[in-house]
Amino acid sequence: MPSSPKRGSKAGMNSRPTSKDGSKKNIWSSLLDSVANGKRLPEKNLLILGGTPESQREFLETFSADTSADPSLVNDKRKGKTPPIANQFALGYTYRDVLDTDQEDTLARVSAYLLSEPSPSFAPLLKPLLTPQSVPETLVVILLDWSDPWTWIRRLREWVRLLRSVLVSLDDDTKIVMEETMTEWRDRKRGMDANSATAGGLPNSGGPVTIPLGPGEWDEGLGIPMCVVCQGADKIEKLEKDHGWNEEQFDFILQFLRTILLKHGASLIYTTPFLANSLQSLIHSSLGIHSLLKRQSLKHNVIDRDKILVPANWDSWGKIRIIREGFDMEGASTAWSIEIQDPPEPLDQPPDDAEGEDDGTSAVTVFEQTIKDPKRDTSIAHPPATTRGSKIEIETNDMQFFLADQLDLLEKLRAEDEKERANQKVPQLEMSPMDEGKVNEHIGPVQFNMGGIQVDADDMLKKLRDRETSRAQRREGTPTNPGDEKAHNQALANFFAGLVKKPGSSPRGSPSA
Repeated sequence: MPSSPKRGSKAGMNSRPTSKDGSKKNIWSSLLDSVANGKRLPEKNLLILGGTPESQREFLETFSADTSADPSLVNDKRKGKTPPIANQFALGYTYRDVLDTDQEDTLARVSAYLLSEPSPSFAPLLKPLLTPQSVPETLVVILLDWSDPWTWIRRLREWVRLLRSVLVSLDDDTKIVMEETMTEWRDRKRGMDANSATAGGLPNSGGPVTIPLGPGEWDEGLGIPMCVVCQGADKIEKLEKDHGWNEEQFDFILQFLRTILLKHGASLIYTTPFLANSLQSLIHSSLGIHSLLKRQSLKHNVIDRDKILVPANWDSWGKIRIIREGFDMEGASTAWSIEIQDPPEPLDQPPDDAEGEDDGTSAVTVFEQTIKDPKRDTSIAHPPATTRGSKIEIETNDMQFFLADQLDLLEKLRAEDEKERANQKVPQLEMSPMDEGKVNEHIGPVQFNMGGIQVDADDMLKKLRDRETSRAQRREGTPTNPGDEKAHNQALANFFAGLVKKPGSSPRGSPSA
């Protein structure tokens, strides 16, 4: 019995240190976990659709550009090598770290997934990117370019169709998160939540202030925030100068884009290479990335045609209507809701079912009838219904057969040329006295220097001819003495030799002194 208290006391002595060590271990684990969670970077996702590999690189360069006020700030992270961009085949990938204003603190890491073509074959590649954890941190960016604005609505339609086909195939948990995300975006008060609206001085006595949705707003929410970027706004001036575009066409494009993007709650921005724009602020705001040092302002711009910026939840039919009267927003909105229900189609092939396009109710047809490709004929851009379903096929021959046919053709052409050359007489140039006179008159007198004396060649020839004529007459009249003629020729020779006589020398043929 006396041993019982000892065992109990011993057990008590052994139990207290064990409990104390366990509590210390739990405290350190919680502290380490909290520190690790504090240093973990927020993960954001960009799903970049459309464009070419070059335009996608341009977008990423603009997105990750250093916009700090002091360009002389040196940062080790900026010195490092830029992450490579793999976007040549299928689904590309890269990442970017978003730095704060002082270029020191990293606010988030953005993973960018890039896809150039809206092919249904790429749908399985997009599905794993959308999970209940990634959907709230994802933004869809669709790239368009001012080099071909007449294709914008068709491209947008195919991308929306592809996204809808992917989103419909997701599991129920992901769809619930998508619905919650869209509800949160839709309930924002023109880009601000209820707390920020109250902080700005708006009365909020009865709770969050909500504005009822207007016509055509959020009719076709995709479940993921979307932004449309129209690159190369500097080409607007070229379209105006080279192809005669005017403000009416540019306003029509803007009204059409804003009308269909309003249905998805998407934002719109025009960008120009190497010029400052609000693209970075728009993407950061859409992804929920906010600077800890400086609050970034995002202001709409619908006045400058090359710097358009329409944030999400800002637009309305009333603001679109005042751009230009006569635009049918109701018709475009209704037609768009019908067209995006179909599965995606290849961009380089005409649609098989053209019923909606024939009767003029298709949104794409209405847009392309107004905004036409300047380099294509109307009949080519809109072929008749009888030829739309047929494909243009070109059969080519084997290279050796083609070259053999060309050789026979060349031999035939050469034989024809030789025959024609043989039958054709070579023209001989004959000059009439009248032509000779014209030529001499054009050339003028020919003179040459003989012993320092300018001698007229024509005059000399005339004198020689006259002398020959007089000689011939003398020969016919009286016989001439050969000795006299020889003496006369010797005298002429001595005369010309005296003309070329040099100082200190005697004339050639004359007797020396």
